[in-house]
Amino acid sequence: MLRLATLLSALCTASAAQIAARRDSSAPPSALTIETVNPAVIGAQYAVRGELVLRAAEMQKQMNEQPGSIGIKKILACNIGNPQAVGQQPLSFGRQVQALLVCPALLDMPGVEKLFAPDAMARAREYLAAIPEGVGAYSESQGVAIVRQQVADFITARDGVAAVKEDIFLTDGASKGVEFLLKLLLRGSDDGVLVPIPQYPLYSAALALSQAELLPYELDEADGWSMPVAEIERSLAEARARGVAPRALVVINPGNPTGNCLPRSNMADLVRLCAREQLVLMADEVYQENVYDDARPFVSFKRVASELGAEAAGLQLVSFHSVSKGFLGECGMRGGYFELSGFDAEVRAQLLKLVSIGLCSNVMGQIAVGLMVKPPRPGDASHATYSAERDAILSSLRRRASKLVAGLNALEGVTCNEAQGAMYAFPSITLPPKAQAAAEAQGRAPDTFYALALLEATGIVVVPGSGFRQKEGTWHFRTTFLPPEADMDSVIEQMGAFHSGFMAQYGA
Repeated sequence: MLRLATLLSALCTASAAQIAARRDSSAPPSALTIETVNPAVIGAQYAVRGELVLRAAEMQKQMNEQPGSIGIKKILACNIGNPQAVGQQPLSFGRQVQALLVCPALLDMPGVEKLFAPDAMARAREYLAAIPEGVGAYSESQGVAIVRQQVADFITARDGVAAVKEDIFLTDGASKGVEFLLKLLLRGSDDGVLVPIPQYPLYSAALALSQAELLPYELDEADGWSMPVAEIERSLAEARARGVAPRALVVINPGNPTGNCLPRSNMADLVRLCAREQLVLMADEVYQENVYDDARPFVSFKRVASELGAEAAGLQLVSFHSVSKGFLGECGMRGGYFELSGFDAEVRAQLLKLVSIGLCSNVMGQIAVGLMVKPPRPGDASHATYSAERDAILSSLRRRASKLVAGLNALEGVTCNEAQGAMYAFPSITLPPKAQAAAEAQGRAPDTFYALALLEATGIVVVPGSGFRQKEGTWHFRTTFLPPEADMDSVIEQMGAFHSGFMAQYGA
């Protein structure tokens, strides 16, 4: 049986002869075939759920149907930042509030106070009073007002800079907000967006679908994945010389896939550049709670811009956040927001029209955002439990990050920067010429060849660096450190044993 990945590849690379043969067949023509699909869809790639994930699904199915038929015990999904899929438990306060919102009758049941914390019940009543039609009805297109105000209060407290709910848009995760902004920004194939390399594939895929240009600027791996302003200026000048209009600069901080945290001085340089060059600064800040280097605390771009004062005059900034990351890991809730700074009312009205086409984001995701930005406070009944759950998750992530990076750096030909933030390590791997030749014979990138071999041998799913548009001539892979802490020693041991065997097989 053809693997699904192989079948998809075959469909996407059908030869002219195959296409002609299908046209000459006696079967009635189809309205939509692989030849008539929008070519922008075929050209878009999303490596985080690409070939390796399809193969892992096949292996899992075989393990379920034929136990013992594959020489591994478990598929470990280290390819995606999906904490609850690998065992992280949801925080109890949020789930209590959401349970009461889904079934409000619980609030009036005898003995309910024995099942739900009093502050969870009070929060549920507060939301129900503000959303009397309940969570099953459409909300305002921009998001329910009470949650947008909670987000504005959170930003004001975090940055010391006033925020207002009119500038807040609630979305189905941060990714949907990015898509909205790109739709608003991009006018055609002569527009482009500056994107860091390596990059999160959302950006390359969204730009491919918009048939606009990805304008790459390379992060400096040797300098802890810093963002050299000179490299951005080079990309900017090269694009304009080709007649491409750069419209925005994407910054991911903390970094994905790189796990770095930008120093404030670097952020200030980027703000100045965007203000000077009239670029919209798209600040992807979804990992702001995931910081493990005390010397690099999270600072928002909005705060940096405010501190620069006149040097940031004219800056247009869009900041994104999500409930999927941090310590919540509520990926399935699909809740997120973005805040506009420096945009006039007419542009905001066009954006509102755009999001209104989809009516609204899911209301339970909106509630999850409210619970993220307004957690239990000291003195609330749930505060001690909430704090303990939060701190346990974050301290465990810090330990797992340190342990994984140390294990990767112990491997032959592998170097990995410290994971200062986010949920990922992005090691560089030196692959022997023999391995590169074997990969070429299969029509695969060398790091994809390596990652597939790792999967087949261990069940560990990582993402090849080629899916992130890494620097030419280098090979990497991205792995999360999200598996349970009790499993991390086993993960590192399995990676080490596989790597030693791989290098023995393909090394000099």
